[in-house]
Amino acid sequence: MKTNYFIKKDKALSNEGKDGNELSVKGKSILDHIEKIVEISTKKGIEKCLTEGKKHIDYVSKKLGINQIQAVLFSHFIEKCDDSIKLKEIAETIKCNNIKIIKYMNECEELEKKKLIRCIRNRYGISYRIPHNVLDSLRKKNEFIPEKIDNLSISKFFVFLERIFEEKEDDELNYDTMKIEIIDLINKNMHLLFCKKIMSFKLDEDDFILLIRFCHLFGTNNDDHIFIRDIDFLFDDFIAQSVIWDLKHGCHLLIRKELIQNNRNKGFLDTDSWKLSDTAKKELLSELKEKQNYQNDLILFDKIKPKNMFYNTKEKEAIQRLNSLLQEDNYSKIKERLDGKGLRNGFACLFSGGPGTGKTETVWQIARETKRNVMMVDIADIKSCWYGESEKKIKDVFETYRTAVEKSEIAPILLFNEADAVIGKRKVNTEHSIDQTENTIQNIILQEMENLNGILIATTNLSQNMDNAFERRFLYKITFDKPSVESRKGIWNSLLPDLPDDNAAELSKKYELSGGQIENITRKIEVDAIINGSDLCMDTLIQYCKDEIQNGLYNAKKIGFGE
Repeated sequence: MKTNYFIKKDKALSNEGKDGNELSVKGKSILDHIEKIVEISTKKGIEKCLTEGKKHIDYVSKKLGINQIQAVLFSHFIEKCDDSIKLKEIAETIKCNNIKIIKYMNECEELEKKKLIRCIRNRYGISYRIPHNVLDSLRKKNEFIPEKIDNLSISKFFVFLERIFEEKEDDELNYDTMKIEIIDLINKNMHLLFCKKIMSFKLDEDDFILLIRFCHLFGTNNDDHIFIRDIDFLFDDFIAQSVIWDLKHGCHLLIRKELIQNNRNKGFLDTDSWKLSDTAKKELLSELKEKQNYQNDLILFDKIKPKNMFYNTKEKEAIQRLNSLLQEDNYSKIKERLDGKGLRNGFACLFSGGPGTGKTETVWQIARETKRNVMMVDIADIKSCWYGESEKKIKDVFETYRTAVEKSEIAPILLFNEADAVIGKRKVNTEHSIDQTENTIQNIILQEMENLNGILIATTNLSQNMDNAFERRFLYKITFDKPSVESRKGIWNSLLPDLPDDNAAELSKKYELSGGQIENITRKIEVDAIINGSDLCMDTLIQYCKDEIQNGLYNAKKIGFGE
């Protein structure tokens, strides 16, 4: 005989009260019970609600792990969840005098600790709000289960850390609560190297919080310029003044321990700006940066817009061949064969030619067609004016690229765009520190190219300025000449499809422009159409062609280290 386990009911939950205010719990959601608590307590006050609304209060209490008073208060917070909630307003609603509501502030603090409400404390007084995740959880799951903060990945750990700092900055956490939440977060994630290392420093609480803030700003935003406004909100006024004084005078413990340092401004220490030291970055954030940096630096192939490219015959053949080699099936086979013969398996390619000839755009299109992401190097950023900084940056570039190759299913392309500044002829007389730095950078790049495991493409305006040591290391070299008459006509037709064919032919024969110059003219025509409503006019096109030739950079002085 089957037993029906659904016949028995808990009397306490199934019987209605005599006055009809307490309805059966069965079939009601937590929001239904909250609504009933609000209704009863608003009509009869909190004292009577504790008896007449007991079943509803018990349901909410059990679901959320809170006591009866907290359940009533929380119900009214939910009722007013679309506003900034003042406790005085709730007191009036539930018919409480001021003394009793002051007593209830302790209950509110308990609700805050359970993360059911957030308290905003600022110069305008104290108010409360209900976090969105609490409302979503009540609506969808009929209960509130706080997010797990243990056994997090390093990236997820920093997401939670950022959330805590944001709530502190918005006055939703006081200093002590923020400190408790951060320490709790760290203690529950001691499997992370970051947590183990930062706890091993055995700093006092204020220094500990400050160092974590520096780690958060650099780890999350790569922020190397940290100002007073980024840290003073952390502490109560007196502590903040003391911390800032020590930082400004260079005597703060974190500075003395070389965990943070001043920035420089025109060669002098900037006493108003600080950053995490290289030592601290290496010791504390290598775990995060290994997993994060390479992804942040990659331009995804599926975000690259397709573009029609027009090449001269020789260029077209060379580009098609390289494109075929870099298709993943072919690339994997070639690498395997080179490895088997003990040969270097890195692909280093050089695209040289005048400005506007399509070198960089070709890299983007090869990346898109071979499904390879691109890591583009900012040469201007690497050639820092500070001695020693440039060498570190170029080493970091290759270290990050190695990580990207290891972590990616398909090896990305490392792009040195406009690489004249780092692959030109090396200086012979190196009396100046700048010359020594440039030679050091080049030596690092040469060594990295020797050991390259991946794909490097460098673009340059003038290959004859390149040092011989670099030339030997480029496996494929493609020269981009000015487009032929036929190619120019194809570019005109592609960019201005409304241009009559004979006009495109005339412009192609008459004006020896690069693809980039033709694109500039096209953009001017589009701007004219938008601003002035102008129609496509041959006279205007001719004038723009003359302007481009007169002002163009194609015949400008050659650039690079060589004279």
